[in-house]
Amino acid sequence: MSKEYIGCCGAYCRTCKAFTGGSCKGCKLGYDSGGRDFSKAKCVIKRCCIGKNLATCADCEQYHNCSLINDLLAHTGYKYKKYHQALEFIREHGYAEFLACTDNWKNAYGKF
Repeated sequence: MSKEYIGCCGAYCRTCKAFTGGSCKGCKLGYDSGGRDFSKAKCVIKRCCIGKNLATCADCEQYHNCSLINDLLAHTGYKYKKYHQALEFIREHGYAEFLACTDNWKNAYGKF
């Protein structure tokens, strides 16, 4: 498994219904290979994260003070809470442990 399937915001593409159903291309896939044009990326979080050459926002030194990610994670709704948990988990335990947790997920988020 690879970090490229973890969205900048903490969503996990490999178990996301939109991604597996083909209606989403994933957050980061295709930019390294040139299959997608980064200049056309609309997500400001993605542009910031990939522009800084980070795997996710969890790697950013400004993570706790960043208005982009904090504004997204402040939205009400279960998925935003789970994305926040994912980023915090990655910061504390790393990507290998995060990816190990995703084996049993059925959505873009799950239990840790």
